[in-house]
Amino acid sequence: MRVYSAGRAASAGSATLPAGSLYAVANRPLWVVEVGVFNTTVTGTEVALRRLTTAGTQGSALDELCEDPAITPAGTVFNTHSGGPTITAGQAKMGILGAAAGSGIIWTFGGKGLYIPAGTGNGLGLTVPNGTGQVWDFEFTWEE
Repeated sequence: MRVYSAGRAASAGSATLPAGSLYAVANRPLWVVEVGVFNTTVTGTEVALRRLTTAGTQGSALDELCEDPAITPAGTVFNTHSGGPTITAGQAKMGILGAAAGSGIIWTFGGKGLYIPAGTGNGLGLTVPNGTGQVWDFEFTWEE
C-alpha cells in the first residue's frame, strides 16, 4: 500500500541538519518509491538525499496519508532537524534547484524502491551538500 506525505521545511537545511526526513519504525521497514523537492525562494540551491542512521533531534512530525483510509501509516515524516542525526557518507541522489520558486526535482526508484530498514533511527533526509540551503517544499512516497 502506498503512503504519501508532503510538507514545507520549517527552516533551511544544511549539510548536517536535514530540512525534511522520513523514518521507519521499530518493527516495519519502508520502500521509498518517490521523493520530490521544490524551491520556495528565488535563490538556487543544491539538495541531496542521504541515508540517516540515528534520529537526531527531529522537528515536527507531518501528517501521512495512505491510499487505503482504513490503514494507519507506520513511517513518519519530520519537518527539519534541530540536532544532527548520523548521516552516512555519499548521497542516494543529488540535484540542483533553480533560482525560481517552484523549481524542483522528483526522484523515482525502480523495483521495490529505496529500502529503509526497520528501526526508529533508520531513515532518509534532505540535506544541502554545499552552500546555503533554502526553505523547500518536499514530498515522500513509500510503501510499507
